[in-house]
Amino acid sequence: MSIQDKVTAIIAEQAVLEPADVTPDSTLEDLGIDSLGLVESIFAIEEEFDISIPFNANDPSASDFDISNVAAIISGIEKLIAEKG
Repeated sequence: MSIQDKVTAIIAEQAVLEPADVTPDSTLEDLGIDSLGLVESIFAIEEEFDISIPFNANDPSASDFDISNVAAIISGIEKLIAEKG
């Protein structure tokens, strides 16, 4: 399973949707994911890939990690995995 597929599955699970319903252009808001769902998604992604996402749940706008849409999240995770590699 690719990074994109795993991330999409995690986000879909948080949104209580099928992975096919999660597109790269989807925003978390579009998917009905609130701030708690976002934090749970980040924890699940960090655990799945053994990475640390630079995200401050108390001040999301202060983070360098782009959560504007699913594609941006996947891109950021791929970059973190490459840096860790």
